[in-house]
This record gives sequence, structure tokens and C-alpha cells, in this order.
Amino acid sequence: MNHATIKFLPLFIRGRLEGRASLQNILANTGWLFADRILRMVVGLFVGVWIARYLGPEQFGVYNYALVFVGMFSALSNLGLDGIIVRNVVRDPARMDTILGTAFFLKLAGGIITLIVSIGAIMALRPGDSVAGWLVGITAVGSLFQAFDTIDFWFQSQVKSKYTVYVRNGAFLTITLVKILLVLTRSPLIAFAYAGLAEIVVGAVGLVFTYQLHGYSLNKWRMSLPYAKELLADSWPLICSCLAVGFFMKIDQVMLREMAGSESAGIYAAATRISEIWYFIPIIIVSSVSPAIVAAKKAGELLYYRRLRKLFHFTAALAFAIAIPTTVLSKYLVLLLFGKSYAAAGPILAIHIWATLFYFLGIVQGPWNVTEGLMNLSLKRTLITAAVNIILNFILIPAYSGIGAAISTVVAYFCGAFLANGIDGRSRQIFYLQIEAIFFVQFFKRVIAKTTCRSL
Repeated sequence: MNHATIKFLPLFIRGRLEGRASLQNILANTGWLFADRILRMVVGLFVGVWIARYLGPEQFGVYNYALVFVGMFSALSNLGLDGIIVRNVVRDPARMDTILGTAFFLKLAGGIITLIVSIGAIMALRPGDSVAGWLVGITAVGSLFQAFDTIDFWFQSQVKSKYTVYVRNGAFLTITLVKILLVLTRSPLIAFAYAGLAEIVVGAVGLVFTYQLHGYSLNKWRMSLPYAKELLADSWPLICSCLAVGFFMKIDQVMLREMAGSESAGIYAAATRISEIWYFIPIIIVSSVSPAIVAAKKAGELLYYRRLRKLFHFTAALAFAIAIPTTVLSKYLVLLLFGKSYAAAGPILAIHIWATLFYFLGIVQGPWNVTEGLMNLSLKRTLITAAVNIILNFILIPAYSGIGAAISTVVAYFCGAFLANGIDGRSRQIFYLQIEAIFFVQFFKRVIAKTTCRSL
């Protein structure tokens, strides 16, 4: 396995893995992480639906509002350190305690900033809303305990992510049972916020315990101010990019609640729970095929763009296979999952699901950005998406409520993930590949060619 291939494998196996793990271990590690995501997706969807039905559109809107509000600032607690720390631990294992200790204190400081900013923002935006204030505050406290995710970086560097999967899934399933009990006992809304915080705390405690079982101790971690400056110098572009992503992916729900009320926000959240469940698919696909794309670049431009073309076509076909049935069945899906009180989410889902197409195409562009050394394009496209989304929300939400927010989201993704490539000369080739994928140009070329051959 060469260095170029390793570099573009998923985050949890980046770095100099030569001699540290076999391909079998790497694939097993990947499988554990994928299984983790699928379990959370399936269980989270059904339990989330149950909670939504119990709370009703208005309370569910308030609850979801707190989650997305804190989510907009989550990049301040993550600090974009994940891949950087994993890489550095693998490169320099002798400095492990300094690397992990510095990362821990940086993430803890980031968590404190996230807590302060979240509480300050909600107090400024909704000064008389004590319920929203408490929900946001409780949710934001979880940012402090996410500093213990630093332990996960060590497990990633050792290609042993199965241990963090054990811990986190144990916490997730335990608190999921607690949430079910909260529904059955008809507990108040704030209890669900405390349950969410408890999941993070239990997961953090489990990580510490597992780390110690492997013979290590947090007491050996050391903070280094010069190294902290070095880490922040590496991560600040990622912090900006993640803030922009978190902002544009959450702002529609925040604006909807502020402009149309909690019930509209709850109905809209129900629709997005269904449409956004598919967003993990292109991430898995891209992480699997990136090494082949990098290798193709070395072999020549023809093979390189041929593989990119196939990737775009495949993901576009998947997006259509998801979007078309969902559009047709949107009303029935909403009624089946959420019940009659969320019936208004049907038309919203029928529109919002089409953001999937442009989201998929945007994710697929990622390996090309990295290979061509044009990572700044990702931030640019994200900022365009956010700007379009905000402007259209101001125009459409007052008139069309949740449907307006869904239209804004689809148009914003269209502009940021697709149209922006046509405007920028550096990415125009990708724009043409995206057009071919959307209109299945290669498929129709083959059909026409076969028809012509038969006629001759």
C-alpha cells in the first residue's frame, strides 16, 4: 500500500500506516465504523420518530431547535483537529502524551467557547424564552465532555476503532432505552435534553475506562502551548469550513422557528429527518473509491476523468433512485412514520428530498478537490450555499413557511454544489461531468450507439 493511497483513505486510517496494520485490520476497522453509523441511523430514526410523535409538532420543534442551534457552533468545540491529531500520533508516537494532552485542552477550551457562545446567542435572540434557554444550555454542556473524544483519536491512530464503537454504541443504546422510558412515562420535554447530555457523559466515561484498560493514563497527558499554536495553525481552515457547513445546514430550521413558529419548525424537522438520513451514502462511497481516483490521476488524465465520470453517474443514479420514490410516497411516508399531526410535512419532504441530488454530487467532488489541490473551493462553495439559503429563507419563509424553507435548501445546494462549478473556470470540467450525470448522457450515448449498430 503506497503513501498516496493511504493519504486518501478515511480519516481513521490516514497517516503512515505502513508496518502498523495489515490491510485486513484496516478493512475490519472500516467495517466497524460503517456498522456504527448504520446502527445509529436505523435506531436513531425510529426512536426519533417515536419521540416526535409523543412530543407533537410544537414541542418537537422547540426540542429540535435547541439541537440545531448548538449544532451551528459545534465546529468551535471540534476545532477541526480529528484528522490532524490522528496523523500526528501515527507520525510521532513518542510525543503521544503531548499531542493528546494538547488536543484535549484545546477541545475543552473550544467546548467552553461553544457553551458561552450558544447561551449568549440564545439569550440575545430569545431573551424571554426560558425553555429554549434551558434546552440550549443543557445541550451545549455536552460540548465540554466532547473533549474526551481525544481518546478516540488514539484508537483511530492504532486502527482499533472497534473499542470506541463498543463504548459509544453502549452509551447510545443505553440512553435510547432511557428515552423510550421517558416516552412511556410521559416525561417533560427537558428530560430528553438531559438524556442527550447523559449519552455524551456516559460515552466520555467509557472512553476513559477503555483507554486505561489498554494500559494508558490521562495523568500522563501534557499541554504544550507552542504545539497548541502549531495545531491551530493547521486546523483554522477546517474550523472555518466546518462552521460554514454547520451554519448553512442548520440555519433554515433556526430561521423557520423564528419566522414561522415552533409548530412549523417541528413539521419541517420531521421532513428533514427522512430526507437527510441518506446523506451518509456518498461519504461511504467516496471514502472507498478515493484511492482508485488518486491512482488514476498518476496513470493519466483520460483514466482519471473516466473514473470520476463513472462515480458521478453512479451517485446521481442513486440520488434519483432515492428522490423519485420519496417524492411519490412522501405523504404516505410521513403519515406512516410520524402520524396525522405531521401531515403537512409530506409536501415539504417531496421538495427537500431533491437536495439529495446536489448534496451527493457535491460530496463526490471532494476527491477531485483534494487531488487537484483546490481545497479552498470547498469553503467557497459552502459560503455560496449558506448565502443563497439565508437570502431565500428571508424571502420564502414568510410566504410559504416550511415549503419555502425546503425550496431555499434545494436551490442553495443547486447553486453551491453545481452552479458554482460552472462559474469558476477551475472547476468547469467537473460542472460538465455533473451535467452528464444529471441527464445520464453516457447512458443515452450507449443506447443510441447500440440502436445504430443494430439498424446497420
